Amino acid sequence: MNSPIKVPRTAAVRLCCSILFAGLLAGCGEARSYPIQDTPDTGGEGTVEKSDHNAFSLPQGNLSMTKRLDFSVGNSFFRNPWVIAPSSTDARDGLGALFNTNSCQGCHIKDGRGHPPQLGEASISLFLRLAVPADAEKDAVMLEQHGFVPHPVYGSQLQTAAIPGFKPEAELIIDWAQREEVLADGTRVTLRVPDYRIENPQYGPLSADVLISPRVAPPMIGLGLLQSIPAEQILAAADPDDADNDGISGKANRVWDKTAKTSVLGRFGWKASEPSVMQQSMGAFAGDMGLTSTLSPVTDCTPSQGCERAPHGGEPEVSDEVAGFIDFYASSLAVPARRNLEDPQVMTGARLFNESQCAACHTPRHVTGEAPGRPDLSHQTIWPYTDLLLHDMGPGLADGRDEFLADGNEWRTPPLWGIGLAQQINPRSGFLHDGRAETLEQAILWHGGEAQASADRYRAMPVEDRTALIRFLESL
Repeated sequence: MNSPIKVPRTAAVRLCCSILFAGLLAGCGEARSYPIQDTPDTGGEGTVEKSDHNAFSLPQGNLSMTKRLDFSVGNSFFRNPWVIAPSSTDARDGLGALFNTNSCQGCHIKDGRGHPPQLGEASISLFLRLAVPADAEKDAVMLEQHGFVPHPVYGSQLQTAAIPGFKPEAELIIDWAQREEVLADGTRVTLRVPDYRIENPQYGPLSADVLISPRVAPPMIGLGLLQSIPAEQILAAADPDDADNDGISGKANRVWDKTAKTSVLGRFGWKASEPSVMQQSMGAFAGDMGLTSTLSPVTDCTPSQGCERAPHGGEPEVSDEVAGFIDFYASSLAVPARRNLEDPQVMTGARLFNESQCAACHTPRHVTGEAPGRPDLSHQTIWPYTDLLLHDMGPGLADGRDEFLADGNEWRTPPLWGIGLAQQINPRSGFLHDGRAETLEQAILWHGGEAQASADRYRAMPVEDRTALIRFLESL
């Protein structure tokens, strides 16, 4: 049975919380109850028993054999590189004049996380989102439908690669500094501090007011399950004005749905700026690879860059049929089973996670609704450890770039399922929105804003409690 833990309202708990990576929680007001996961089936009936470097690449365990064929077709379009048109590979040609990578797997390595580039290495699975300051009245339509105002020349994303005959937009340079944190028991932890620069712009200078936001590719597992959580379940947890006075003020993002032509709940992406797996996927094709689709008929190339001169792979380049296979694949990647649930140290870490109110934003359990045509996703009890809401993470993690209702300090609570396998999938994986944290402990220590009390709680823990909490996270 799922055993709720009552969090006493004490001064010690007020000191509060231990937390986690990218997008969190904090506070400590009235006592709350959170369930403790007592089943390895993190992804419901579709959970898979896999914990090696392929653990994120399997279909839902309860997917029918017929649907597994669709999954395999989608996988081929996700994994294989797209090429310059015209090509004999006409189902995968039309790679954009300007792009970041030529395959989905180029960013989502083994369907997992990306990583920042090393010195002298091209940035592939981390890119920069771009914007310029908006005029609320003049840019009202752009803000409603895009959530921000793209740069007039360089668009909404810096493309660092190009096909022959075109120049990459610019080079992305990251300078790393170091900052030392000293915990209550004297333990010293070194944090990497990134400084992002754009060098050698090829299409004219970037304006001084350009806003940049680094984003590393997130893992792909369980997206269909997250999409199947009823919106009212997510909205019920929102508390944008902190009405209950617990220091946690999660809010929902409202974003433009290109199919419904209206604003709806956002639930995907680092700022919850996409409403569906399909829209997120087609946006990535357009922005990352310069490929058009019915849903995203325009790429990120602007008129002044002359991309209309480049050969294209059809109109649209990603056919509706291929888009459907991609959507199915991305919605069907299974969540691996949890490990070591009965390990005493892991059990202690789970208790500390809840007592510290990490679960206030990293909501452990949800139940999916009816997913039409997808019995494998319907009515599943899942353990994603997210509320899918936006939280203020403080100035240390801020990007200063608004996106729909998300301001420059706010990030969506990322799901924690699979976090313990992240570096098994991709040994270079980092944590947080830009991969700056090389360990889970570093990620915890970066948290501010609503999560400041949580990070302070972690700093004050004795080493055995800190170790137990990390061991819990590694079991997810």
